[in-house]
Amino acid sequence: MAKATDDETITAFLRRSEPARGVALLTPTMVVMGTALAAPLVLLALYSFWSQYGLTLDTSFTLDQYTHAFGRVSYRSLFYRSLAISSIVTLVTVVLAYPMAYFVAFKVEKSKFIWLILLTIPFWTSYLLRVFAWKVILGYNGVINSGLMKLGLIHEPLQFLLYNPTAVVVTLAHAWAAFAILPIYVSLEKIDRSLLEAAADLGDNAVRRFLRITLPLSLPGVLGAAVLIFVPTTGDYVTPSLVGGPKGVMIANVIEVMFDKIGNWPLGAALAMASMAMVAIITLVSVQAIRLAVARSK
Repeated sequence: MAKATDDETITAFLRRSEPARGVALLTPTMVVMGTALAAPLVLLALYSFWSQYGLTLDTSFTLDQYTHAFGRVSYRSLFYRSLAISSIVTLVTVVLAYPMAYFVAFKVEKSKFIWLILLTIPFWTSYLLRVFAWKVILGYNGVINSGLMKLGLIHEPLQFLLYNPTAVVVTLAHAWAAFAILPIYVSLEKIDRSLLEAAADLGDNAVRRFLRITLPLSLPGVLGAAVLIFVPTTGDYVTPSLVGGPKGVMIANVIEVMFDKIGNWPLGAALAMASMAMVAIITLVSVQAIRLAVARSK
């Protein structure tokens, strides 16, 4: 009887208190997030402050792994290369995705959902299959080389198409295009068309309307797309390992080797934490800089 009374009291409290209802609704999600996301990150952070000697793991606190990660020239070069490749991929993908999203949002009047499905159909296949498809396209005896040779434009296959940073950029840009199209489309779709009509009535041409209204109002979608692309591509190791070659290796490939082949988990954890920290700092600084630039332009 007492237990039933306590349950009724808790139920009545939850009904009266909106914050309590919010906490009750969020608790299952927070438990899952804490177990599946936070716990592995905490464990990774702990490993980065430990050391490993052969098969022996020393759990004494040390910064040796971070000193090694930032002090070695080859690791720093990989950090810079990873950030550069991811930045180029983000820029190329957003620039290519914006016209597609703009066309669907402003030029298509009916069946927009069908157009969105058509744009995303290539991304229904496995990510790995798409990477292998680009390997076939860019390969020594691939589609591009075979086509150019049949047209008589080249006499022997081009060797620079595959196994370089450019191949990594092309493959990643295609693989993540859908993640740029959809956020930009949503941002463009929310723009009030009456603003464009008012600008036209005041004498603005199409270019001025785009620069003064459409582009600034769609920046939230552009920023969202940029973040969605930049963060995961920095940590991608599948694409560089398949189409990058020695010159296209990124920091994630080294981290994978540390964990899977060498077995130096502390150093791999330090490289992973350093990579995440650098990506987070660059993302926050870039977003804030763009927001300040937009605010000043107004």
